[in-house]
Amino acid sequence: MWQSAGKYVPRIDQLVRVAPAIIKMGCFARVETNGGGFEQVNLLFGENPNASVRQWTKPFHKAGIQTHMLDRGLNGLRMSPVPADVRRLFYKVKKAQGTDIARTFCGLNDIRNIAPSIGYAKDAGMISQAALSVTVSPVHTVEYYTNLALELIRFGADEICIKDMAGIGRPVSLGKIVAAIKAAHPDLPVSYHSHAGPGFSVASVLEVCKAGCDYIDAAMEPLSWGTGHADILTLLAMLKDAGFKVPEINMEAYMEVRSLTQEFMDDFLGLYISPKNRLMNSLLIAPGLPGGMMGSLMADLEKNLLNINNSRAKKGQQPMSQDQLLVKLFDEVSYVWPRVGYPPLVTPFSQYVKNLALMNVIQMEKGKERWSMIADDIWDMILGKAGRLPGELAPEIIEKAKAGGRESFTGDPQNNYPDALEKFKKQMSEKGWGLGQDDEELFEYAMHPAQYEAYKSGKAKKDFEADVAKRKSEKAQTGNGTAAFPESLTIDVNGEKFRVTVSYDDKAVAIAAPVPATASAVSPAPAVSPALAFATASSGGRELLSPLEGKFFLIRDTSETPVKVGDTVKKGQVICYIEAMKTYNAIQAEWDATVTEIVVTAGSAVAEDDVLMKFS
Repeated sequence: MWQSAGKYVPRIDQLVRVAPAIIKMGCFARVETNGGGFEQVNLLFGENPNASVRQWTKPFHKAGIQTHMLDRGLNGLRMSPVPADVRRLFYKVKKAQGTDIARTFCGLNDIRNIAPSIGYAKDAGMISQAALSVTVSPVHTVEYYTNLALELIRFGADEICIKDMAGIGRPVSLGKIVAAIKAAHPDLPVSYHSHAGPGFSVASVLEVCKAGCDYIDAAMEPLSWGTGHADILTLLAMLKDAGFKVPEINMEAYMEVRSLTQEFMDDFLGLYISPKNRLMNSLLIAPGLPGGMMGSLMADLEKNLLNINNSRAKKGQQPMSQDQLLVKLFDEVSYVWPRVGYPPLVTPFSQYVKNLALMNVIQMEKGKERWSMIADDIWDMILGKAGRLPGELAPEIIEKAKAGGRESFTGDPQNNYPDALEKFKKQMSEKGWGLGQDDEELFEYAMHPAQYEAYKSGKAKKDFEADVAKRKSEKAQTGNGTAAFPESLTIDVNGEKFRVTVSYDDKAVAIAAPVPATASAVSPAPAVSPALAFATASSGGRELLSPLEGKFFLIRDTSETPVKVGDTVKKGQVICYIEAMKTYNAIQAEWDATVTEIVVTAGSAVAEDDVLMKFS
């Protein structure tokens, strides 16, 4: 539930401490070991996820508790598609590390993306649990999901998971789906996974159990409810009353786990958890956004809001509140989703739809057109490179694709991503890196190249520790960890743009430069005005500014050649990327020009309007 709560999961030392108490609770048949978020998060804060999985699974195996992982089919453990040989290695590595069950899903429910994973898992000696990504639309009916489940079983799935990732599945319909699966395959295990936020989950648990469901995903305080699962105490009491045989719970151990979880939050994890993630919210029913994505969204939303309010301040407008942004975002998701073919809102497509909606909101706030910034990964979804969309594209999207010279793809998505392990082996050899026990380091590098390099260099840990220190300082100063004012702005003075940094004193100060009088309106706090100091003038050469907050990369993968100082670029040429909200946003050259300076180093965080490159 950590991924659904916020940005990070516990460190290895914390996981090892809490495992014995979880075992003592006596109520869990299975425990999740890892998944897309888990693997990347470990790398982000400078830990090796392979070591983490091995240490985490060991005590559960000793206690006879099965462990399971969540994988994204074609995407493996990341947001973008993975070569077939890397996918195959994935299951061998995780089985060797101690993971028993592979819960495989495709965000588009495209069987072509799931079927290979069923085979890979079984070849590695794992239990293959194939998941139905549940959403509610005119396309996604009880019959649709029943037929999908039966076909996955024909491909060899050992179990079926009803993955109600947003918790918006309607209880009665979910019960019908489970009943239909059990009618055809009474002995095949069925698992139900749901998030609590929209409020249906407890009723849904009861309905699927009545229909014959075998396993229920549950959570506990202080991570249950809201963007997490329903609480295990509630579910146990409800199911006992309904006459089901359920395990007893050791309350002494329960309180120990609860206390340790709170301790981990107080250590650093709580710095990345929005208090609103604990709340139930029926507004989530309409956009259908999943709990895991909402957790990371709320953690990152303050910077998105800051960017929007920077833009508003420049135009003399009042700042937008977080609730206002959420409503705008939810409304835009409802507009975008049917127009891009009703992809089930689960990773990575929930992020794609949300990112597309948020980019639309941000761009329209800046006076630009809707659909003016669509990341390449999102285009891959729209054009069919990630799988077959359940619904039809809207004419406006088709026209946008045609205008950009983009063509649809109808073949097997895996064919777009050729084998790559030999290439990564060669690169690791050149760097002097070992392939690791059971080739696990090779797998990690091939699955997450950029994050792995940042981990190996020590940059990831350094950046993480700096971010924790910054957040702790902000929390101490403001009481809630939210910065009161922007750190930088781009100011237009008589038609000339200036990059300025913003500094703050303990006392109110006057604005020390000729900027619009409303520049300080970005902050809702009236007591202090920011003092502005000119940092870089744009008159000395053309500057490419970041259109959004994120991490800067010159290339997205090793197949690309990075631009360098002295290169001549053409207007419209992709010259770098901003990785934001788990997608790589291509940044194009704005002129025919020569690169004179690359201001930012690869992997560094940038704010909106930060200078990325300079040109002559």
